[in-house]
Amino acid sequence: MKLSAEMRAFEGRLGHRFAQPALLVEALTHSSISSPARGDNQRLEFLGDRVLGLVMAEALLAQDEGAAEGQLAPRFNALVRKETCAEVARAIDIGAVLRLGRSEMLSGGRRKQALLGDAMEAVIAAVYLDGGFAAARAVVLRLWGARISSVAADARDAKTALQEWAQARGLPPPDYVEIARAGPDHAPVFTIAARLATGESAEAEAGSKRQAEQAAARALLDRLEGRG
Repeated sequence: MKLSAEMRAFEGRLGHRFAQPALLVEALTHSSISSPARGDNQRLEFLGDRVLGLVMAEALLAQDEGAAEGQLAPRFNALVRKETCAEVARAIDIGAVLRLGRSEMLSGGRRKQALLGDAMEAVIAAVYLDGGFAAARAVVLRLWGARISSVAADARDAKTALQEWAQARGLPPPDYVEIARAGPDHAPVFTIAARLATGESAEAEAGSKRQAEQAAARALLDRLEGRG
């Protein structure tokens, strides 16, 4: 199979040249365009989630040899959660090469967090099947990069941390307001604003209200603490 110029460019952003290009095509094929003769990326997503988890577990153990399981677990969750996978996917512009059905394209599928996160996991699996665990590890560690070393701060429950920040300054708990809801019922996208009594606020979107609230709280915390 010969890859398109766009796919070849994506290989460069990914940092892996496929010996079996069909694996990459499968990893980037959403169920909205698949058929019995041409599968989608759901099986690869399942595998990629496990490969990513093993890479991150290894990396966290190596990074902090004295950390207890109770410290490692939230760090691990922060690194493998769908939001983080989607962030990495955006950084290498997976959306530009996703193979989507017409309905998904019209509803903004190339920007949807869930689709991007799933595709990132599927691509990791494709690299693993194409080049083995060492190749997958190398790609993941390069793409996740500084997120691994800074994960202790990002592993906090953002809503709890924001509430503690407000309480420490004599403020009432933050409010979370649904700004918008888009997309079909089976794949909604919520936009939530986290707001403080001082008027400071930040917005975020995700595939569930809980995830959007967490992301908005994290964005506001980053701004308040000078990181955003």
